[in-house]
Amino acid sequence: MRWSLQAARYDVGRTAGVRHRGIGRQAGSLTLRQEDLTVMKNWTMAVPFSLFLVAGCVSQQTYDQQVQQTQAAVTLEKQYLALNQQFQAEIAADQVQIRQLNDRLVVTFVDEILFASGSAEMHAKGRSTVGRAVPTLASPTGHWISVQGYTDSDPIGPALRGRYPTNWDLSAARAVDVVRYLQVQGVDPRNLVAEGYGQYQPVASNDTPQGRAKNRKIDIVLRSK
Repeated sequence: MRWSLQAARYDVGRTAGVRHRGIGRQAGSLTLRQEDLTVMKNWTMAVPFSLFLVAGCVSQQTYDQQVQQTQAAVTLEKQYLALNQQFQAEIAADQVQIRQLNDRLVVTFVDEILFASGSAEMHAKGRSTVGRAVPTLASPTGHWISVQGYTDSDPIGPALRGRYPTNWDLSAARAVDVVRYLQVQGVDPRNLVAEGYGQYQPVASNDTPQGRAKNRKIDIVLRSK
């Protein structure tokens, strides 16, 4: 009987010890789960914050772009007004046309106000006329300045064919001459480009003298970078 009681006490103690260890393991499991929950909580807090930072960067970039676009538009508007003031007489005589488009400004000169027929070198009046645009074009604007030459569809005459085989050559040579003059007058050459289109982009019919006169022109285009 004494043995049985001692055995029983041993079993109870052993069982109690086992239960105690089991509770310890459960407590350990609960502790790990609590740590997991803490990590998850921190992660869920960090993700929205990171997204907020990214959204902030994107918003700042968008804002900066909008500011630049607004500044460019304001600059073009000022240049448009200045050029209209500088060429009042020529605009009234239909020798110069100034157009303000979305992201660019186009100043169109009829060819006769700048060049003699068949020539790619500006005459004195032409240089004087283009020179009046220099103060506006030479100011630091953050714009490209493209000088574009155009002709009508009449073929180059025999006397000039050795120098300008095609209208394309003539239009390009005229654009280059204007670009060189602008550079000499102080316009930053890094902002300048010359383009020749020949007869291939007419704005009027080449079947009439009036249409051909409109197609012979020089465009100075100011475009945002």
